[in-house]
Amino acid sequence: MRVLIQRVKEANVKVDEKITGEIKQGFLLLVGFENADTDEDLTWTANKISALRIFDDENGVMNKSILEVDGEILCVSQFTLFAMTKKGNRPSYFKAAKGEISEPLYNQFCEKLKSLLNKEIKKGIFGADMKVSLINDGPVTIWIDSKNKE
Repeated sequence: MRVLIQRVKEANVKVDEKITGEIKQGFLLLVGFENADTDEDLTWTANKISALRIFDDENGVMNKSILEVDGEILCVSQFTLFAMTKKGNRPSYFKAAKGEISEPLYNQFCEKLKSLLNKEIKKGIFGADMKVSLINDGPVTIWIDSKNKE
């Protein structure tokens, strides 16, 4: 499981010119899954994201979690996070889980985040052609891979 976390002032996702998810301060999560992902990956990643201290405290130091700033999450599925670009110029998505595997994982992951934050997780529409807009705060962008816990 891979997640690109962007700390945002605001973000939204549109499908067919209609906003399907919108937040103010919080995280825009771009999330991708591979066939080997399990509930353990979802749990570890959700726990890590909810506790990640990358919001400024009163001294301007990144020391607060999304829970401490009462932030929101917009979670968008993105299989292209598993693009393989080693060979040739056309990315391969061989490692990305197909929709029948990744959609249930995506929904379970959003439910885990909802439970940890005790608030609704805003979403795009799985598999749709989405347009994502954001105002990146910082910018602060963090990469998490549940199979490579660095």
